This record gives sequence, C-alpha cells and structure tokens, in this order.
Amino acid sequence: MPDFCADKATSWSSSSEVKHSSGDRSTQDGLLAEFARDELDEIGQLSDKIYDLLRRITMHIKRIAPSLLALPGCGPLMAAKIVGETADVTRFPNESAFARFAGVGPIPMWSGSTEGTMRNSTTGNRQINTALHRIALTQIMMGGPGAEYYRKRIDAGDRPAMARRCLKRHLARVVYRRMLNDKRTITNGPT
Repeated sequence: MPDFCADKATSWSSSSEVKHSSGDRSTQDGLLAEFARDELDEIGQLSDKIYDLLRRITMHIKRIAPSLLALPGCGPLMAAKIVGETADVTRFPNESAFARFAGVGPIPMWSGSTEGTMRNSTTGNRQINTALHRIALTQIMMGGPGAEYYRKRIDAGDRPAMARRCLKRHLARVVYRRMLNDKRTITNGPT
C-alpha cells in the first residue's frame, strides 16, 4: 500500500493542475479525501476477491473432505490447509507416521529418574502443527470433544502444556482417520 500512495503523491505533485501554494489547505484536504476514497475502493475490491475465494474453497473442501470439515474447530480454511499440506493422506502408512509428519509425535526426554517425560517436536510440518493447535484450542474453549479429553488428562495429573500436547496427538489421529475415510469415499464412492 505505501507504494500505491507514493505513486499517487508523485503523480499528484507532477500534475499541471496543482499550483505550488503552501497555504492552500483545500487542495491538500481534497487530495487526502481522494486517497481515502481510492483506498476504500481498493479494500472493497480485495474484500470481494477474498469472499469469492473463501466461497470457492468452502465448496471444494465440502466435496473432498466433508468429515474433516465436520470436526469441531476445523473450518473450511483450516481443512483446506491440512488437505493441501498433506497432499495425499494415503502416502502415510499409519496415523503415527502422519503425527510425525505433523510434528506432534511424542519425543522422549528422559535421563535417570525422569522416565516418561515428553517434549515438543521442533520438526515436522509447521502448518499442519499450527492447524492442529488451533483446532485443539478451539475445542478446549468451546467445549468440543477435545475439551473432555483435555480435562481427563488434567485430572490424571498432566500439566496443561502436556495435556495440550496429548490432545494435539489425539487430534492428529482423528484428522488422519477422517482424511483417510474421505479419500476412500471419493475413490470408491459412498459405502
């Protein structure tokens, strides 16, 4: 946007219609109003494009991943991101491989008497990891199926961070199964 304003200002200042009078406030106000109108028009056009893309993405995702879209906390853009980043869910031999790809597979972090402690993975697909994290937080806040799982982990003595990590791994399993089911449905037809 700054380049757009700079171009407008340059064309305005080189225009033969503009007189170089430092005290003419009405010309400056008119210019600002023109810039504001142009910016609003551009924002309106871009908003229309965004809504059109959202509509098209939603239609496409409803067709190729309806059960993923039915997952609480997973909207059309989140589902599209997961489907797009996964490419083809059948390339993963099992849900553990998918979880590892998403970066939510548990990594042991123990030495001596700290056996059983796990840590976050810094590898894997960060886009899918972020999508799973957002789905997890949405389910925790909105009381979806993930909230029950999260509360159960907290009641079992897990810290909140560990409970969220476990929920993300659980959601990776759910997402994998739903995407696999959608792929089979598309390939073989409804059963």
